[in-house]
Amino acid sequence: MAAKDRRLELHALFKALTPNVYYQPPRGVQMHYPAIRYELSRLEPTHADNKPYLLDRGYQVTVIDEDPDSLIAEEISKFEMCRFNRAYTADNLNHFVFIIYH
Repeated sequence: MAAKDRRLELHALFKALTPNVYYQPPRGVQMHYPAIRYELSRLEPTHADNKPYLLDRGYQVTVIDEDPDSLIAEEISKFEMCRFNRAYTADNLNHFVFIIYH
C-alpha cells in the first residue's frame, strides 16, 4: 500500500473518533475542539543485508480536548503501534501527544 493511502487510512480512523482532524495544518487555521492534529515525524528504515528494505512512517498525533479525561485520547492509546509521549495544558486545553507508526 502506498504511503499516502496508509496515511488516509489513519485519517479515517481518526475521523471515526472526532470530525475535527487536521493533518499538518498551516498557521492560522481555525481549529475546532475536541480535535486530532497529526504530522509526519519519523521515518524508520528496517535493514537487511545492510540495506533498507522497509520504511515505517511515524506520526506525532496530538489530541486536543477541553476534557482532562479525554475519551478520544483513551481510544488513541489503544491503537496498534502507538506510544504515549507526553501530556500538557495550553490555552486551557489539554494536549495528549502520541507517536503512531502506520
